[in-house]
Amino acid sequence: MTEEDEEQFRRESAPRKYTLRERWADYRADVKRNRPKGAKARLRAWMDADAVDWGIRVAIVFLFIGGSYSLYINGVAYGWWHAWGEKPTVAATTTPAARPSPSASSEPAMSGGYEIGPDGVLVRPAEHAASTYTKPELPDEAKENTERGAELAAEHYLALLTYAWNTGDTQPFADMSNPDSNFANSYIGRINSLYSNGWEYGNSSSVTHILRVKPMEPDGSGVPEGTILVKFRIASVDGTSCYGTRITSRTGEYESTLSFLMTWVDGRWQETQGKMISDDE
Repeated sequence: MTEEDEEQFRRESAPRKYTLRERWADYRADVKRNRPKGAKARLRAWMDADAVDWGIRVAIVFLFIGGSYSLYINGVAYGWWHAWGEKPTVAATTTPAARPSPSASSEPAMSGGYEIGPDGVLVRPAEHAASTYTKPELPDEAKENTERGAELAAEHYLALLTYAWNTGDTQPFADMSNPDSNFANSYIGRINSLYSNGWEYGNSSSVTHILRVKPMEPDGSGVPEGTILVKFRIASVDGTSCYGTRITSRTGEYESTLSFLMTWVDGRWQETQGKMISDDE
């Protein structure tokens, strides 16, 4: 035996790789070979079945009928088609009532518990309205050209500043200030800016200690004749302020040192210079 004969023998005797696809092809070919020829022969072969095969066939038929009937019932219920023998009629339809357009709410717009006014600024609470603050009255002794008069006038001047913060009325404070006072002009500008778009309430300042009351020598420029230095300690609370829709509340008390140069002008005391230094600075 040559090598070629031996190789061919090995190939022929090796086990055949029988894939699933090849098995299915062989099965289909076998079915076709064994299928009866002609319609009558096929019908006779189909009828020639045992009880199990007939039971499976009957069950399949009943399942098909039940599924079809269920689909028919659901279709009638959901309006997909009309019931058998029913003639559709044209029913009178009514035009649905027009949905009313939403109207503006009668409730005021709110922000953080505050009502928003028509100008976009939070409405100031009525219990803290500017009208609830009384304009301070100048004591009679503060109308005298004495050191005590200057001291009381300085305390009254501080009260006018507090009144301006709480009401926005800076005119009484300005009337007791020298037009060239940087201290007064600074506070008047800040208060007017706040009240142009907001408000404030709960601001307070009170004198706790008198540190100095001393007549000053005139220098011909910043210190006019008839000027007295009044220096004291004060305790203050900034209160609650609003600018637009922003609320800031500072209820903690802090202390400062406040100094005024009070000048006697035309029979009354007038603030010429002022300086406030907070302990926190």
